[in-house]
Amino acid sequence: MNQLPELTEIIRNTFQTLINQFVEFVPRLLGAIVILLIGIGFARLVAMIVRRVLGKVGFDKIGNRLNEISIIKQLKTEIKLSEIIAKVLYYFILLVFIKASTEKLGVGAITEMVASLINFIPKLIAAAIMLQVGVLIADALRAAVINVCQSFNIASGRLLSMIVFIFFLIVTVISALGQAGINTELLESSFNLIIGGVIFAFAIGYGIASRDLMANIISSFYTKNKYKEGQVIQIDDAKGEIIKVDTLSLTLRTGQTTTVIPLQTLQMKKVEVFDNAPAT
Repeated sequence: MNQLPELTEIIRNTFQTLINQFVEFVPRLLGAIVILLIGIGFARLVAMIVRRVLGKVGFDKIGNRLNEISIIKQLKTEIKLSEIIAKVLYYFILLVFIKASTEKLGVGAITEMVASLINFIPKLIAAAIMLQVGVLIADALRAAVINVCQSFNIASGRLLSMIVFIFFLIVTVISALGQAGINTELLESSFNLIIGGVIFAFAIGYGIASRDLMANIISSFYTKNKYKEGQVIQIDDAKGEIIKVDTLSLTLRTGQTTTVIPLQTLQMKKVEVFDNAPAT
């Protein structure tokens, strides 16, 4: 019979403890809500002021320059830097007040998580600035490559410019991710492997394609002292006077026509040299 009063006392103490904790928690909850509401209002006010000020000083002109880039046009989106900065600033201020609210509630785990987000935002801003500058530089290099190729009448200028643009864009993205604190070792190693493979394939392809060209250039070192303008020579059925010798070929005047002979041929075939007499 003595156990029943003890059980009643335990239940009464338990409920009393819960009521006391609830009474202590309600003021903290109300204080956290007030801090959060103040933070939302203050963040909206600051974001609105910053957006209007940046819009009036012409800060969006940089975003308009980005919108003119072809790859941005393909995304069918419009970059307005004043709105982006205002939005980032809004969430930054809001997170600061959320951290204060969680500290008021005494929830340590949420407070640490919010604090890590607050510390991440400056890194994110620096990465965004780096990405923006990198995209502008890549686009400027693309335009420069197009202009150079057009001045030298290179037909594949647009392809080369796009390769240069994509290369510097990837480098910029990797650098921006590293600035944001993201591990980019795997991306860097993969990118290096891809670039190395492309360069190796290009070197092999270019070497095979320019094999005859290089053979003619090398042959010029052996033939430039043997054959001179004015000499009369015969190669197979072509007989005539040498009228021009350059680094790749030799030009003969054969009657009413001229014959261009690659210098590589002079190393592979029999050449007869006559006196400096007019060709017959």
